[in-house]
Amino acid sequence: MKKIIGFIGAGNMGQAMVGGIVKSKLLQPQQVMMADRSEERLKVVSKEYGIKVNTDNKEVAKNADVLILSVKPNIYAPVIEEIKDIVKEDVIIITIAAGKDISGTEKGFGRKLKVVRAMPNTPALVGEGMTSISPNEKLSNEEIDEVVKILKSFGKVEIVNEKLMNAVTSVSGSSPAYVFMFIEAMADGAVLDGIPRDQAYRMAAQAVLGSAKMVLDTGMHPGALKDMVCSPSGTTIEAVTTLEKTGFRAAVISAMKSCTNKSIEMSK
Repeated sequence: MKKIIGFIGAGNMGQAMVGGIVKSKLLQPQQVMMADRSEERLKVVSKEYGIKVNTDNKEVAKNADVLILSVKPNIYAPVIEEIKDIVKEDVIIITIAAGKDISGTEKGFGRKLKVVRAMPNTPALVGEGMTSISPNEKLSNEEIDEVVKILKSFGKVEIVNEKLMNAVTSVSGSSPAYVFMFIEAMADGAVLDGIPRDQAYRMAAQAVLGSAKMVLDTGMHPGALKDMVCSPSGTTIEAVTTLEKTGFRAAVISAMKSCTNKSIEMSK
């Protein structure tokens, strides 16, 4: 691929995506540019990945064939206002902020551009990201395939209807935080039973990793996989019963609904 990929914003998500792209070797580091107001942050990114960095958003915007806006939702408008007249006519704009829809992005640029609304997550940094995308009608099938290829360099990709993007935020965009909390809670329980903290984290994290891989690799229903572990009158069914009594599933579903509602609120 001979494209220049530009990022505006060197926050956690932007760095995770850059890390995934560079580590996958889909692009050479010199094909990736990143702009941010923080020189300190850019120095870290440049040293870690060897990409081109600049404090001038316009410098990145005018050179990018694919431009990823990886900034906080509250500064999307001023960033777009700054770069809208200098981006390439055939640039592909990828937005990753919750609540920023395609029509709003088009309105900000003042014209119809090729826009892809995306929702990645931070596991992109270790090549295990989950990104959902909704492209507008300006992109050809070949260009959509190109975007998918870029995003697959750091994980899996799903194409969804844009109206589902708020739900995507809760199921994959924000959910690593829930999983980290679950791992931390499991480790706390292990420490309570005497297992050293560092071992507890490794054991809990590997259990989550392996379980997720079983769901993806076997294609089996998660409930069926759960049943395989639950022996009659055994330790696992005892734990599962306690989780049900304390509202484990209800708590997760309620948290996700709150996340989706917040994303909807941010879109207004």
